[in-house]
Amino acid sequence: MTPPRRDAGAPLPPVAPEVLAAAVESLTTRLRGRLDQAVESLATTPVDLAEDGTYGIRCGADAWVTLAPGPSGTITSPDQARCTCLLSPRCLHRTAALAASPLAAAIPSREPGPSPDRVPSVGSDTGRVPSAGLDTGRVPSAGLDTDPSPEGAPSAGPDPDRDPSPERAPSAAAAPSAGPAPSGGPAVPTGPAARAVRAVSSAGPASPAVPGRRPSAAQVRAAGGLWAAASAVLAAGAVAAGAVPQAELLRAAHTARLAGLHRAEGAALAVVRHLRATRDPQGAHRAHRADELVTSLRELLLVTHRLKAADPDPELIGGVPHNHRPDGPLRLYGVCREPVVGPAGAGGVLTHLVDDTGRWYTLRDVGPGGPARARRAGTAHVAVRSFLSDHERLSRGGLVVTGAVVAPDGRLLAERGVRATFAAGRPWADAVPATAAPDRLGSGHAPPLTGCDVRIVAADGDEVLVHVLTGDAPGPTVRLAPAHRHPALAHSANLRRLGACPGLEVRLLGRVDPRRVTTLRPVAVGPVPGATTTLRLPQEWRNRADLGYDLLADAHFPAGAHCPPPPSPPRTAAADARPADARPVDSPLRRIRDLVELAVTGGRRAAAEPARDGDRAGHVAALRRGGFATGADLFAALGAVAARRPRDAFGRPARDDQDQYAAQWLATAVYLTGTEAALARGLWHR
Repeated sequence: MTPPRRDAGAPLPPVAPEVLAAAVESLTTRLRGRLDQAVESLATTPVDLAEDGTYGIRCGADAWVTLAPGPSGTITSPDQARCTCLLSPRCLHRTAALAASPLAAAIPSREPGPSPDRVPSVGSDTGRVPSAGLDTGRVPSAGLDTDPSPEGAPSAGPDPDRDPSPERAPSAAAAPSAGPAPSGGPAVPTGPAARAVRAVSSAGPASPAVPGRRPSAAQVRAAGGLWAAASAVLAAGAVAAGAVPQAELLRAAHTARLAGLHRAEGAALAVVRHLRATRDPQGAHRAHRADELVTSLRELLLVTHRLKAADPDPELIGGVPHNHRPDGPLRLYGVCREPVVGPAGAGGVLTHLVDDTGRWYTLRDVGPGGPARARRAGTAHVAVRSFLSDHERLSRGGLVVTGAVVAPDGRLLAERGVRATFAAGRPWADAVPATAAPDRLGSGHAPPLTGCDVRIVAADGDEVLVHVLTGDAPGPTVRLAPAHRHPALAHSANLRRLGACPGLEVRLLGRVDPRRVTTLRPVAVGPVPGATTTLRLPQEWRNRADLGYDLLADAHFPAGAHCPPPPSPPRTAAADARPADARPVDSPLRRIRDLVELAVTGGRRAAAEPARDGDRAGHVAALRRGGFATGADLFAALGAVAARRPRDAFGRPARDDQDQYAAQWLATAVYLTGTEAALARGLWHR
């Protein structure tokens, strides 16, 4: 019987990192040089899925690769990947198929196979997208688990905007030393950089390590191997960090896992996933991928730097992340829906919920389809055994989950024994605080959203300038930018309509742009309680409008405030000529962020360019004028270290120089994180 044929580029089964690392290591040097090209060619190669669950890929006239995942749906053993060519298993075809497969999720589903609580969706002829219900924890395609999020939305991982104050002060090893400063350059700072270390969160629950006990010799060696592999990736940059450097990082991560360094292993796997997403030619959001890759690489280098220095902090060891099972029923209240457009044509919806204690949770439905599927998924069915609802109803109502299973990032998982029933919601004003700074919403499971009350000032193209309301007086001026600009989604149209009504007061819920703390990307709006000039939303919307799905109309605005949707002209000089108090101030820290991201994406050569042209002095001067003297020193030092390339007697780059470059980049990235977090707290929490 001929197996059913899948479309070209269909998702392959996840592969365990150690299996991929071993396959790459078995290749000869010549075959390693051809691996990236072979992986790219598989993007257009059809994949056959047989009835027994095996995947088949035709890689040539005499080469047929078969992937036979186990009951969990993951390739966990080398003998589950076979090729018919004469060089198998040390062949390019088999290794390329494994490298093209997504990395296995860190937390596999506890029950292999589909959950018995999942039932087929009904009403397929209504135009709604069938949803899988609660998240099964399996990655549907490559990269979907790394970023199913809109522009500027952080995926699972460290949140630089969360308040680090409850954590204890870092040890002296927290701020890495960059070695001798070039040409009398500055030493690596220990003040802001050391304080910024606390903003890096753990990848999982802390293991029961004894405080004050230093890492073992095996753990120090494993951390050193991870540091070396991560430093090589940083020096090469994402554009050159192909399958071979990624495999070296995966092998070092496997060694770290065997040594019990769970936090370092999780950070390394996150780096590899973000590297793949950044290099994906079909990625939908390659621009903000750089920020996520910077966050993951900073976490990895910071943890391994402290571990290889035998730092006794038990949080550096981390623990294996486990799914959480709450005691008793879980009562959740819907907050909003958020369209999801991810890499490789992924699309869907993310429904945000909170419980009575203020913890955040998410219900996700992501699959192939891009923005069109993201639009349709807003009303997709959610089916859990006898419970049947949709994302729109849940976002404005509530949910009671019995036997709930929650992933560490807040995703509700569908596993055996989970039951759900619909429940009433609560007013949006109670679910969304009036002043919810990024650092005040860090107690929940899922990455929280930022809420605030604002007054519309003016439109600026498809963006809006607003004053943040702090008490009775208007606060700072910030910019509202669309979370997605795709015409299939309603973000841009709704922001243009809001921008046409200056003086209107609204309550927002969104995410602070990771690149600009003065920019908020809202995902939902509602009226300000007690305000006279505010939104008038219909009762069925429950005083909230999801900007990606609900279209604001004239009837939703105060009487007499006719706000037609204006055209979206390009920004002109007139917009830039507004008074200074009506424009958000762009922080000079963007110069440091641009250099830090350039170093990650383009490698060391790209980071050295500011040291060779005449712009470096201008950037340093601008940073000093803005009051960022330490940032100016770090900016200059990073460019100088990147440009200086000492070599050994054989003309090879000096190994210690690579370590010094990685340490200098790490000090700059840590300083940037801490300073931006401080600016965000000062802007959004007054």
